[in-house]
Amino acid sequence: MMVYFLRMNWTPYAQVYDPLKVGSIDGTDPDPHDKAIIRALNSEYIPDKNIKGKSECTIFVARLYRQTKEDTIMHEFSKYGRIRRFRLVRDIVTGSSKGYAFIQYEKKDAANQAYQYANNLIIDGRRIFVDFECERKLSGWKPRRLGGGFGGKKESGQLRFGGRDRPFRKPLPVPVSKNKMRDQKNKD
Repeated sequence: MMVYFLRMNWTPYAQVYDPLKVGSIDGTDPDPHDKAIIRALNSEYIPDKNIKGKSECTIFVARLYRQTKEDTIMHEFSKYGRIRRFRLVRDIVTGSSKGYAFIQYEKKDAANQAYQYANNLIIDGRRIFVDFECERKLSGWKPRRLGGGFGGKKESGQLRFGGRDRPFRKPLPVPVSKNKMRDQKNKD
């Protein structure tokens, strides 16, 4: 008996945001395993049309110490190029930092430099995380508050995969029959 394997165009990073896939370590789970994924699947999110600037020049900075001052962040990130806009996200009621920010550079090269070299940088005793902004760049994006995003903690059982911090693992090859291979070719 011959064993066949389906060929997949695999990538460790999500090309399109699908809550079901990012909730799976290898992007292949057919069923949601937590309520946040169900919430993300059922939610409608319309990206903010008022966001200015180019998404390829904008980085997302997370895991900031909540008492870190804007000047400290600006000083660290201005090393990579001229900053056009900076936004430290704050709680609407208390005004305190939520621990993440968006930085838009004037040039794409500066954003690429920050992406490459600032990830895992330590600011005020905290190891930060840097990625490109996803809202405008990744089709189907859902933010964390709607059960989406790429974050999450192991303790909560709501890890998300397919992003820079936790790329997908390559799925194990699954043997298939000749009929299934023919169906797959006809589908493509």
